[in-house]
Amino acid sequence: MKALIKSICYYLPVKIVTNEDIVRDFPEWSVEKIVSKVGVNKRHVAANDETAVDLAVKAAECLFEEGKTERNEIDYLLFCTQSPDYILPTSACILQERLGLRKNIGAIDYNLGCSGYVYGLSLAKGLICAGIARNVLLLTAETYNKHLHPKDKGNRTIFGDAATATVISTEGIAEIGNFCLGTDGSGAENLMIKSGGMRCPKRQEDLYFDENGNPCSSDYLYMNGSEIFTFTLDYVPPLVVDTLRCNELCQEDIDKFVFHQANKYMLNFLRKKMKIDPERFYYSLAEYGNTVSNTIPIALRNAIEDKSISTGQRILIAGFGVGYSWGATVLNF
Repeated sequence: MKALIKSICYYLPVKIVTNEDIVRDFPEWSVEKIVSKVGVNKRHVAANDETAVDLAVKAAECLFEEGKTERNEIDYLLFCTQSPDYILPTSACILQERLGLRKNIGAIDYNLGCSGYVYGLSLAKGLICAGIARNVLLLTAETYNKHLHPKDKGNRTIFGDAATATVISTEGIAEIGNFCLGTDGSGAENLMIKSGGMRCPKRQEDLYFDENGNPCSSDYLYMNGSEIFTFTLDYVPPLVVDTLRCNELCQEDIDKFVFHQANKYMLNFLRKKMKIDPERFYYSLAEYGNTVSNTIPIALRNAIEDKSISTGQRILIAGFGVGYSWGATVLNF
């Protein structure tokens, strides 16, 4: 049995933080520097009382309003977030009720970051090919800005909040190919929030500023940018090679490469290292920022709408980041 993407929608919070807003907080930067280095013009940020579940509900409602799938057709719900409303219960259970889905469905959360969408597609394909489900609703939602210290200039320029909704079914617009997935937990501390879980439940209140003036704290998101960059350069090119091999393709067979939209500098470096022509490499970063697990589905939706992706094309998608975790597959439109 085949598994196909049937439809994709996304939702962005109303509040917008522009580069001009960032520069007002950090006058040592300039709008031009942010654009050239990060490639982001603006990012959407969830309101103080707006959670990942709230965003996911709005993305799903947008999908149902398009009418390609009825909510009573959904028989499995997957929810990817690293910003859950509660430690328990499972946010997917809350989403089932808020979306008015049937009660005789499966519903689970999974905690992944930038590779989360690819992993979600792999889970959905497995459910469909095993005959467990016919229509899987895959929701991704992140509010990373709630994890950032107000003085964290670097991460505040990069990250945006968003949610997406994708239906994976036995029919649709893009058949999902074979997957290559990977994990290396030795890099966990290079992108981490240490407090708040059972290992370190209480806030540590251990904030200090490094030699570059960047805030470091167990209570906020910490990213070792140089280590994350090195990880990306070491693992993503072999991931692409392995994904092509397991789908019995070569690089020339791919019409478009859609990578996790980390930042402009990293994407350009990867593209040049892998010798991918610019016209075959899709960017969808400037108006959203790095929205973690949402970047690939947002890019896919935009590429379909602006005709960068069309019927008969092969698209290689690749996610990579926090964990470390990485994954890729080929979509046949």
